[in-house]
Amino acid sequence: MANDTTPQPPLAHPDEPHHDSTASRLNWLRAGVLGANDGLVSTAGLVIGVAAATPEPTAILTAGIAGLAAGAVSMALGEYVSVSTQRDTELALIAKEKHELKHEPEEEFLELIGLLEQRGLSPETSRKVAHELTEADPLRAHLALELGIDQEDLTNPWHAAISSAISFSLGALVPILASLIAWHRLLWIVGAVAIGLVVTGYVSAHLGDAGRRRAMSRVLVGGLIAMAITYAVGRAVGASGI
Repeated sequence: MANDTTPQPPLAHPDEPHHDSTASRLNWLRAGVLGANDGLVSTAGLVIGVAAATPEPTAILTAGIAGLAAGAVSMALGEYVSVSTQRDTELALIAKEKHELKHEPEEEFLELIGLLEQRGLSPETSRKVAHELTEADPLRAHLALELGIDQEDLTNPWHAAISSAISFSLGALVPILASLIAWHRLLWIVGAVAIGLVVTGYVSAHLGDAGRRRAMSRVLVGGLIAMAITYAVGRAVGASGI
């Protein structure tokens, strides 16, 4: 068969992800942003809480490193389990759709017509499009229109786990490194983490094409509240002499 050399029409918005599925992109983006934000906030909470209770630098550094190790492993395992469950569900839905297409082809064809009509196509156009889609790849058509699944681009639990662990570790390093500065240690930690949160919010908004200011404000305010709470707890525990 000769290669199809028919020119393809240009995309109206070439900067939009028309070819690549956004599911996979949003999957690692979500895991990376959550990991970095959690690494910044949770580790900062640990070192600030310990620093508020004791000025001993070894205790502060130990708390930060322990928090980094435990948090990175926990985030990776959590993402792996969560995304694995999602992938198993997608595979089960694909298997079910294959079975229905094999044993109930006419019902599935009518269902495809109905799905196209729900998207605003006329009955005549829906039947014509459904016929062409069925001739080309009925499974792909049903998965996309009925379930929103691309069988060639399923969510990957390893991508989510690795992305989450790395981003958590990078985020956790910020308060840990800041805690090494003895002069006004708490101010250095809060300042460094605040900058890290603003950067995280900006990057997530930029990659996701969302509003920058709102994203940065959201993560910054949440992080500052978390650090204030852990500082108060650390002060209370330190004052109690426990």
